[in-house]
Amino acid sequence: MPNYPKILAFAGSAREGSLNQKLLSFSIGKVRQHGADVTVVDLRALELPIFDEDLEAHRVPQGAIELRELLRSHQGVLIATPEYNGSVPPLLKNAIDWSSRQVDGALGSEPWTGKIGAVMSASQGPFGGVRGISHLRDILTKLGVMLTPNEVTLPFAQRAFAGELPHDEFTRQLISTQAHQLVSVLNKLLQGSPAEKR
Repeated sequence: MPNYPKILAFAGSAREGSLNQKLLSFSIGKVRQHGADVTVVDLRALELPIFDEDLEAHRVPQGAIELRELLRSHQGVLIATPEYNGSVPPLLKNAIDWSSRQVDGALGSEPWTGKIGAVMSASQGPFGGVRGISHLRDILTKLGVMLTPNEVTLPFAQRAFAGELPHDEFTRQLISTQAHQLVSVLNKLLQGSPAEKR
């Protein structure tokens, strides 16, 4: 029976009509075409309060525990993030902060460490969210996530979509290439390289 890689996907924007949600949805389709199982998480639905150590000392929110368990049960992460003031948005940063705190004696970074990740960004500006992605890469690397070298940055994203799909062939190909890379790396880790099988 095939052992399909499992990928957890979420966006740093939850607003209706979010460009990053559209970008993520298209990418999820490509990831599934390349043979992965994908679970989508709505970060807003986790109902996480702003991270506060006083709150943490009283009780870790159930949403943070749920996110940690989801991360543990998946080998990869796929994240689309908007750029807020040159960095990651509070919804995304807050979810990462809560999910990387120590719970029941387990290291905070443990659910993240060893994951294979891919990141992308859609922006209405000319740089495609590249600064936000740079900060997100730093955060995820600190947590032990191994990121694929390819990233997708989509500038002037408000012009890029025809319905829910990017209408530009180059953009579609870029997303497909990233999806293939993510799934390919995960497959090699799950099944072993040809050299290991000989």
